[in-house]
Amino acid sequence: MSGVTRRGTLLGAGAGALAALAGGIGVAEGVLPGRATLYRHLGLDGADGVVPEATGGRVERGVLVSRARQGRECGWSVALPPGDPEGLPVAVVLHGRGNDHASAFAPGYLALDRFLAAAVAGGTPPFALASVDGDETYWHARADGDDPAAMVVDELLPLLRDRGLDTDRLGLAGWSMGGFGALHLAGLLGAGRVRAVAVMSPALWHDHRDTAPGAFDGRADFEAVTVMGRQSRLAGVATRVDCGLGDPFCAATEDYVDGFAERPAGGFERGDHDLGYWRRTAPAQLEFLGAHL
Repeated sequence: MSGVTRRGTLLGAGAGALAALAGGIGVAEGVLPGRATLYRHLGLDGADGVVPEATGGRVERGVLVSRARQGRECGWSVALPPGDPEGLPVAVVLHGRGNDHASAFAPGYLALDRFLAAAVAGGTPPFALASVDGDETYWHARADGDDPAAMVVDELLPLLRDRGLDTDRLGLAGWSMGGFGALHLAGLLGAGRVRAVAVMSPALWHDHRDTAPGAFDGRADFEAVTVMGRQSRLAGVATRVDCGLGDPFCAATEDYVDGFAERPAGGFERGDHDLGYWRRTAPAQLEFLGAHL
């Protein structure tokens, strides 16, 4: 006769349910992997942002041959608010992995030129947005000699200055890979060069073993450029960090924000690592940059 009793079966089922509940809570709190999948399936990501009806200003485009990037031809874009006033401050927007300079202003993607026009129409002080190709370098100097950070500082900024923009009132922004890049570059330049940095869903990790393939050249490279534990480098730089609660980078980003002596602007709300969340967050990001530039 089997030793399994009805009471034992019920107790086992109850323990299994408690374990499943504990696992679910762990995932929801970011302790266990899979929070992004859970939030998506439960419909917890919130509404997608909508591109405003506002007509964007002029978007200028060109190509620079980058010495810092070993002669690569790198496309760039500059979005101006309607009216094109002269001497505008500028925020450089660093794109995410798999994107390029055009992604920031593409009508089917972020369309930041239209968000910028809407922000300025609503009272945000006008400024320009600029972007440039960084490929999948994670916006830092690589072992093969490719240095997209130097390209931004030594080549893109002079180009923007020559076009009449005020690069002394400089902002940095970015999403995903570009969010990490903006925080890294702002930390390198410091408050002497950068007035504000605003990022969405930054690609942050605690340990090199967890990073995306190709993001870094090895552990030493990761440890040399990680922004974790280096929040003090942004002292004097107005900082905003936004991330969705369903984003795979949320837990690390929460830890990063907690590491500031004074908590940055921004925060955490329902959202995933996707276009819907970035479009929803873009208005607050642009308002923040305009206020500080």
